[in-house]
Amino acid sequence: MTTLNVPDMHCEKCVERITKALTAADLKFDVSLESKTVTIDGCEHCVKTAIEELDDLGFEATEA
Repeated sequence: MTTLNVPDMHCEKCVERITKALTAADLKFDVSLESKTVTIDGCEHCVKTAIEELDDLGFEATEA
């Protein structure tokens, strides 16, 4: 499991957009608005894909 900090996640709409994109990328993940994190359950390739997807949505993501 890898946790990504996503400080620009502000509301449920952000969570919806992230959830939709990561689901479409076929990733296993958990989004927490409260802690502003996305936890990826997968390999380094999955983490890289998640970071790219978040970047495409305009969210900067860094490993916690």
